[in-house]
Amino acid sequence: MKTRFKIQNAFGFIFLFVIALTSCTGDLDIVPNDDQTTLSEDLYTDEGAYKQVLAGIYANLALTGTDGAGSSNLKNIDAGTSQFGRVLLYVQTLSADQMIWSYENDPGTREIQRNLWTAQNPLLLGMFSRAHLSIALANDFLRETTEEKLDARNVSAAVRNEIPTYRAEARLMRAMAYYYMMDIFGKANFVTEDDALNSQPPAYGRAELFSFVESELLAIEPDLVDARQNEYGRADKGVAHMILAKIYLNADVYINENKYSDCISYCEKIINSGYALADNYLHNFMADNNTNSATKEIIFPIVSDGITTQNYGPTTVMINGSVGSIEQNGTEVGVGAGGWGGALRVRKQFAELFNGAFGDDDRNTLITEDRPIDIDDISDKDTGYIIQKYSNATSTGSFGVDQTFVDTDFPLFRLADVYLMYAEAHLRGGGGSESTALQYLNALRSRANNPATLTAGEMTLDYILDERSRELHWEAHRRQDLIRFGRFTGGNYNWAWKGNGSNGIALPQHMAIYPIPSGSLASNPNLTQNPGY
Repeated sequence: MKTRFKIQNAFGFIFLFVIALTSCTGDLDIVPNDDQTTLSEDLYTDEGAYKQVLAGIYANLALTGTDGAGSSNLKNIDAGTSQFGRVLLYVQTLSADQMIWSYENDPGTREIQRNLWTAQNPLLLGMFSRAHLSIALANDFLRETTEEKLDARNVSAAVRNEIPTYRAEARLMRAMAYYYMMDIFGKANFVTEDDALNSQPPAYGRAELFSFVESELLAIEPDLVDARQNEYGRADKGVAHMILAKIYLNADVYINENKYSDCISYCEKIINSGYALADNYLHNFMADNNTNSATKEIIFPIVSDGITTQNYGPTTVMINGSVGSIEQNGTEVGVGAGGWGGALRVRKQFAELFNGAFGDDDRNTLITEDRPIDIDDISDKDTGYIIQKYSNATSTGSFGVDQTFVDTDFPLFRLADVYLMYAEAHLRGGGGSESTALQYLNALRSRANNPATLTAGEMTLDYILDERSRELHWEAHRRQDLIRFGRFTGGNYNWAWKGNGSNGIALPQHMAIYPIPSGSLASNPNLTQNPGY
């Protein structure tokens, strides 16, 4: 069993104060599905509750409910369509050029991977709701940890000394949720701890969300633990700097402003904070990635444990789903021999990125034997290549504790992405050093045991886009990358089944942002639908 920030019990614990939480989330149409009624004031009579409630905010990224993997704490939303990491993977990866899901009777998946989504898609409702629940949980914690509340409860000095850091982490988790809302939906219901309970929230657009996320992350920096110094699974300055680097890299999309020099600055902060590449690329995606060499590289994970945090999250889905329909390779990756019978395959355009010099690259985990590269019929699980990037095996030759629910943490942010962001921001005019950018890109090649050295002449934006796919595939970045490079909508780059065409067809420009879910629109008259939907 993994040793980590203990979120499993805290998640159940946090939902004990359902009356207070329901009141703070009801205006967002997000209601915890729990019948226990302990009030917040009673909850906090135990000083240990402060850290447990903080842990519950983190737990919302990994778990969906208090009664096992199939339970959901969001009313009328299924656990399988609302686990944070899983729906993030769907909207950012399944919608793009890397992944195909075979079972199109699963609610919402057909529409996402064929780019046919509407405001009724349950996966979009799951993403919207789960992110807003993160915001609501953080807001409630911040309301309950003011100086006045601590004074009234006569909280001990030992706990009070920890509260500024706890509050900074809660604000960071809230800022991250708003970051994803800005990226995926372009707007959000905007609520902070200063808003009255049950008030009608305003809807913030991208410019307002960008300003809030930026200012919030800058404001909390002094109270965050230094990078790599916090408990495993908790956020620190490195996570704040990563989100800042991300919003600056994408600022031209979000707010039509060039902030590449700021991206460079925050990439440098991260790189100078003691992170290093894992010794082996695949260590980042194994069952012991919380203890092997990946701990040097992973900046922030979504935790997974085969016993204590069982969930149908991204790593459980990808490891079981990557077992082929004809290969029976589950025993190699630490799940049942047949896994989920060929649930996941890769699209042709992604597979072709490993041609030539990248055929023997360690990042190439494609299984191609007896399989055609093309997927002419999505229901035919024997067509298309499969991939074995993620594993429930450990770096020492053992396996996770369960053969369905994996021990593999999902690397939401890691250093390799920072190297790629630095190089891209440099090429886009953000400053930095050409030699340094080249050094970082070659470090990724070298770590992958790729014998070819990249030259300055080969370091182009097109190369960066392809290298981001080779290095970061199935890590929930691809849609964002294609949009930033102008390749997601329109027809200048088509991939298999884009727009529901077997060879791909152009997407209209409005599809660069997802629609606001219909149910969320109904709950707040200040929230309006995105153009084109």
